[in-house]
Amino acid sequence: MKKVLCLLLASFLFQVVGLSQAGTPIVVKPDAGAPIINKHIYGHFAEHLGRCIYGGFYVGDSSTIPNTAGVRNDIVNALKELEIPNLRWPGGCFADTYHWKDGIGPKEERPTIVNQWWGGVTEDNSFGTHDFLNLCELLNTEPYLAGNVGSGTVQELADWVQYVNFSGTSPMSDLRKENGREEPWKVKYWGVGNEAWGCGGHMRAEYYADVYRKYATFMSGANIEGGLYKVASGASSNDYHWTEVIMKNVPHHLLQGVALHHYSVIDWNNKGPAVDFQEEHYFKIMQKAWEMEELVSKHVAIMDKYDPEKKVDLIVDEWGGWYDVEEGTNPGFLYQQNTMRDAMLAGVTLNIFNNHADRVKMANLAQAVNVLQAVILTDEEKMLLTPTYHVMKMYKVHHDAQLLPVTFDSPEYSLKGESLPAISVSASRGKNGQVHISLVNIDAAKTNAVEIDLNSLGIKELTATALTSEKLQDHNTFDDPEKIKPAPFKNFKMSKKGVIKIELPPFSVVMLEEVK
Repeated sequence: MKKVLCLLLASFLFQVVGLSQAGTPIVVKPDAGAPIINKHIYGHFAEHLGRCIYGGFYVGDSSTIPNTAGVRNDIVNALKELEIPNLRWPGGCFADTYHWKDGIGPKEERPTIVNQWWGGVTEDNSFGTHDFLNLCELLNTEPYLAGNVGSGTVQELADWVQYVNFSGTSPMSDLRKENGREEPWKVKYWGVGNEAWGCGGHMRAEYYADVYRKYATFMSGANIEGGLYKVASGASSNDYHWTEVIMKNVPHHLLQGVALHHYSVIDWNNKGPAVDFQEEHYFKIMQKAWEMEELVSKHVAIMDKYDPEKKVDLIVDEWGGWYDVEEGTNPGFLYQQNTMRDAMLAGVTLNIFNNHADRVKMANLAQAVNVLQAVILTDEEKMLLTPTYHVMKMYKVHHDAQLLPVTFDSPEYSLKGESLPAISVSASRGKNGQVHISLVNIDAAKTNAVEIDLNSLGIKELTATALTSEKLQDHNTFDDPEKIKPAPFKNFKMSKKGVIKIELPPFSVVMLEEVK
């Protein structure tokens, strides 16, 4: 309540006397050669992990929870609001133990599988290829299938490609039709294994490069305009050697994307709480979030060395915050709450991806429902939208918009002798010509003022939306699901000289929108 009163007072003083402090100058200029921010940067991830699929997306068609073929209608509607461009499935680590033929045909005849990576639970394979691809059709989103390289075979993956994509007569397309699907789904995006350096087989980069070449050779792009889009299992965070080997040893005509995985986690043995954290822990998580800038820059530099024409894309298909699970939940289910800290993490990361849109063409937040930095949490029939969901929704205006390059010197957010950039910014102009500027202030206590010269953009009027709260630890609960949600933001002023002055509250995300 105290913070709300302070914000109201600040708004009143602002309207009476204007901004009282000089702001950080931010320059946003149009550039005809700037890249398009690929909408696939805003992708999501659904692994067979904890309650992401079973008890999350999928409740079965006999459930009293409103559903379509067993998939929750409220989750579908919420994700459609985000306009999610793609959804990655079935893993993650689970992908390299998954045999797709076990998940087709009559549900009562499907064999079970023990999820050896996540909780040791037995799954009945009732959610399989048809269920997932039909879900993607409900969502109007592109499926991104992760193929089994670790425990599967070349033939198994080649058959899966044919099963979902081939429209002619073949053993696999005939099998698909027998299982009730006449027309192929035309799945374009394929991951060739997952984390081959770890749970995907603990391979050396040199060995995996050869494995990739073999698998990719036998994956046919039948019925897919432009062929399949194949993504190599990529590096973990700062393993630059891995990227170097893939770019050097894999012929680029076999390779459309190279993955990168990076989680904001401080200590894998002591990740810290998702809610009851101190500012020091928050600061360290923000360090890990900002590390994405360095990682992308250095991996891109390696890619540029071998691919100066930028034909191969960087695909950050796992990212997000990772903390200790909520008390009383299965440690293997990775269920965690989602606070304003996660909103900051999401805003900073998405700005980084936007600003590297020349090479970053897809990314996948881990994960969509009930796992890690989820956008949706469920409890039986209840559902809530997290602060991260709201950031993703605010940022959907950047989908397929042209990047507007931004330059500025950020003020610092300092704690115990260490410092980070306090402000993160990205901007774009949509196909309708409308400009959007997303700003994040990660400082836990300080309001930061900025000034943006809008003359070169031709903007005459703006509106703004903000996501903020009283405490960093604030989160939505099933009893109070709308505690945190975006609201109109008025604490800015535009001068006659075309300069907007705005005060960014502590730990806030603000979206400026041109009025057309």
